[in-house]
Formats: sequence, structure tokens, C-alpha cells
Amino acid sequence: MNQLIDRFGRVHRALRISLTDACNIRCVYCMPAEGAEFLHSQQWLTFAQLEAFVRTAVELGIRKVRLTGGEPLLRPRLAELVARLRSIEGLQSIALTTNGMLLDGQLDGLVAAGLQRINVSLDTLSEANFQRLSRRQGLDRVLQGIAATARHPQLQVRLNALVLRDVNLEDVCGLVEFARQRNMTIRFIEFMPLDSDRGWSVQRMVSGGELRELISRQLGPLVACPADDSSQPAREYAFVDGRGRVGFIDSVSQPFCGACDRLRLTADGKLRNCLFGRQEWDVAEVLRHEPPDGGRLEEILRTVTWFKHAAHGIEAADFQPPERAMYQIGG
Repeated sequence: MNQLIDRFGRVHRALRISLTDACNIRCVYCMPAEGAEFLHSQQWLTFAQLEAFVRTAVELGIRKVRLTGGEPLLRPRLAELVARLRSIEGLQSIALTTNGMLLDGQLDGLVAAGLQRINVSLDTLSEANFQRLSRRQGLDRVLQGIAATARHPQLQVRLNALVLRDVNLEDVCGLVEFARQRNMTIRFIEFMPLDSDRGWSVQRMVSGGELRELISRQLGPLVACPADDSSQPAREYAFVDGRGRVGFIDSVSQPFCGACDRLRLTADGKLRNCLFGRQEWDVAEVLRHEPPDGGRLEEILRTVTWFKHAAHGIEAADFQPPERAMYQIGG
């Protein structure tokens, strides 16, 4: 059977590939302020290895690939990888998640190579708050990258925002209006216990429910939209005037594990079945052989999928976050 099915009957169709753990900013909800040690480029999977892995995954039913990091735009010649993946018959969607700071200069080449969808992180429209969150300057570069997407109307663009109660809660409605003016969907992602400083707390997290109430109160009522794809993590809402959509990824307060169809590949070639999982399977060793053993790759993919847990277990009293932080796993 050419499907990746776990013990709970979930069919897996999506793969997230981290291209590097390095990043050009240091967001407080993801990375340490100082002392981050990144993989050497020799530890990254090569483009040929990534293509070989994705070809096997597509043969087993994977239909969507998202390129993440760290910051994936730090990976040299990224358009070459997009073109390689675009050549794989059966792969339906190639997407990218980025902080946007390097986007303007690379976007045209990526779209020409076959990039179809892009998510850009935008947590605030305030440079002061941007620096509090990212520990770097550069909001203007992010906005320039977002503006560049207008050159490619065929590109599907979404904005992602993460809200910390003590930093950027005041920015939420401004972000929604920014997205509405540009006919973009903005999605709010709950703060998850994946920061390298282990500073997560439920007090700093702002739930999606609270944000929905805030937006409805200040900008107008929201109406739930029918789900186009039950496996998507965001619950989307529209304004009653029909202008603009807002999504909420409530990973902590309303887990959506029951419909999860994603696997994750780290930059150094470890395959994971859950963002919060503590177990990894090594595919780098298989991919180093030329040509890679497709049968062995298939065996690992099926094993990883089969041993996926029913849920991430954040609500459990004995929950332990993974040893790796978000930037080391892949967003």
C-alpha cells in the first residue's frame, strides 16, 4: 500500500524539511540570545540527498513539502532545490516558511523555480517590539519582503504571528488590519514550549480563544470558515464584511493532533513524527550511500509513521519538551 498510515488510521501526506538550524535573528520564543551552536554546512543533507528522500516519500503518498529552518533563505542556491523538488511527479505543493528578511532578493528566483506557497512571520508592526522579540533590527526588511510578494499574484501568501502577553498583545489588531488591507490571511500561533531558553509559561501565552474575542470586539464579528483540508492546523475565520481571513493555530489550548498528517526532517537528516516528540530516526546514514537504498528509506518512513503517538501530550502532568528547540527541529 503506497500510503503512510499510523496506528490510529491517520494518512500522512505532508513533509516539513528543515534546511538549516541557523537563523539571522534570535526570537525569544525560539532561540537563545547568545551562544547558539549551529550545524556545520557539511552536516546538512545535500540537495541530491533531499531530492532522493522526497522522491521515496512521494512514492508513499507524501503530496506536500514545506521548506523551513532556522531560516531557510540562509541556505545557498535554494532555488536549485525548489526546481529539483518541482520535477518530482506526484508532488503537488512546495511551500516555504521564512522570517522574510532576505525574501525580496530571492523571491523571483524561487517562484520561477516552482515555489507555490509562502508563509512570512510578522509578529509586530513596531520596530521597538520587533527588536524585543527578535533581538535584532530589521522590521523594514520583513515588510519589504512581504511587499515583494505582490509581484507574484499566483503565489499563495500567509502571514504568521506569535503573541507574547508581555510584548506584542497590543499589536494584534494592527496586524489584522495590515493583512486585510493586502488581502492576506494572517494566522496567530500559540506560544509553545519549544523555546531554547525553556522560558515558556502559560502566563505568557495568549490563547487563540482570547485573541478571537479581542479581534471580534475591536474589529468586528468573525465567522468560522468551512475547513478546506481537515489536516490543516489553523482554524480560519472571516469577517462578516467578507474582507480578510484570520487563522488560529491553537496547539496548546485546542490540540489538533487527531488530524495531523505531517512528518519532519531535520537539517542533519533525522526524521521525526511529531514536533514535540523525543524520538528521531536517522536517514542521513542511508542517504550518504550512492545511490541511497530506497527500500531502507521506505522502511524508516513506515516505521516513523507507525510509531507516532495519538497526541503531543502537552497537557499531561509529566510532559517533557523535546531536547531540541524549535529552530533545531524545523518550524
